[in-house]
Amino acid sequence: MSDKSGNRGFISFGPEGESDRRIEFVDLVRHSPIPDQEFMLNIGLFLTPQTLSRVLFMNHLYKQILDVQGVVMEFGSRWGQSLSLFLSLRGVYEPFNRLRKVIGFDTFSGFPGVSEEDGEILKPGGYTTTPGYEDYLNKVLELEEKESPLSHIRKHEIVAGDATKTVPNYLEENPHTVIALAYFDFDLYEPTRICLEAIKPYITKGTVIGFDEVNDETTPGETVALREVLGLENYSLKRYRYNARTSYLVFE
Repeated sequence: MSDKSGNRGFISFGPEGESDRRIEFVDLVRHSPIPDQEFMLNIGLFLTPQTLSRVLFMNHLYKQILDVQGVVMEFGSRWGQSLSLFLSLRGVYEPFNRLRKVIGFDTFSGFPGVSEEDGEILKPGGYTTTPGYEDYLNKVLELEEKESPLSHIRKHEIVAGDATKTVPNYLEENPHTVIALAYFDFDLYEPTRICLEAIKPYITKGTVIGFDEVNDETTPGETVALREVLGLENYSLKRYRYNARTSYLVFE
């Protein structure tokens, strides 16, 4: 795969000039004159509308589970932005809820394979991370968690490996699990289908299930898996008006 300056299998649909503009933006972030002790307090300076809309979407999902018992799971975490957002939202809305654990599943080495249902654009090895990224992400989330009460109780977990195996294993080893929020960002048919099947016995009325690529022709497998496992006719598949690509449903 490519080095740090490459896209590491990332697929972009932005207009001409977007890549160069974002590289310039990143350079401004890395060479910010803001003092280190104030940098994190001003991180909003660097939020683009696209990034902010995703933050708002995750906030929209999280607010719907405040009265629902259970953990938050993300299927396909990659760089871990959503995991970090969920931890921060837990710290904002329910800092003393020690049972609201945030768990992320990813290979951290890209797609292990693709199926016929995934179309022609996605390729094995796509959306990889840099070597050792799992350890880096763990350190970030540990610091994130220390910013909230009950930091002595670990309330996040990263599970590396092929989720078609690690998710069923995790649930078997943790039979007490109730899932309040499940977010699917695998992009792929097979892991989405297998993990949807795996979590069905662990969801409850009020559980929110989010999807990153449903109804997207470039990643058809996610929609096929949703249709086969849950049935589109059984749920109201909702969108968030400020973030066009994402979808969610509420189990009722």
